Amino acid sequence: MKKEFPTIKTERLLLRQFADNDLENVFKGLSHPEVIQYYGVSFQTLEATKEQMIFFADLEKNDTGIWFAICSADNKTFYGAAGLNNLSKEHKKAEIGFWLIPDFWGHGIIKEAIPLICNYGFDNLELNRIEAFVETENKNCKNVMAKLDFQYEGTMKECEVKNGKFISLDIYAIFLSANSISNSSK
Repeated sequence: MKKEFPTIKTERLLLRQFADNDLENVFKGLSHPEVIQYYGVSFQTLEATKEQMIFFADLEKNDTGIWFAICSADNKTFYGAAGLNNLSKEHKKAEIGFWLIPDFWGHGIIKEAIPLICNYGFDNLELNRIEAFVETENKNCKNVMAKLDFQYEGTMKECEVKNGKFISLDIYAIFLSANSISNSSK
């Protein structure tokens, strides 16, 4: 029996499971130069983007995370995606990630959606730690992490190769035990 995928709704947002008809929107985001500049995944064709849809479904199927389509409350406008992956039940942690189509940057969507996803992780997945790995050059994302009370833990210098060059990643985390997101939104 397939477990039911959670839906999270606020006055402004709907966080829901991905559907087949989201493929074009996911491609629009993950092929956009401004989105993929600091994002680890990108696609050149609609056909190739099907890999990402399989990734979303496999997270749920394999119990290794959960990603949500972020939409307007009436489900008519697709804004982007966010979720948890690399979930470790043993260590009670997961990695958070997110992206928005640039038309919706600066509207507070991520600031509203990420606490909902963190709460879901802490309350339903029994996580203690949610971590984020942010490219050191990604100033916008680092600002978002600070606004959401994720704590900067340090930098892994030249730890990955992207486009033939070494990049460094800043590590951020938030914890259930000291989670201001979870406590302030209940």
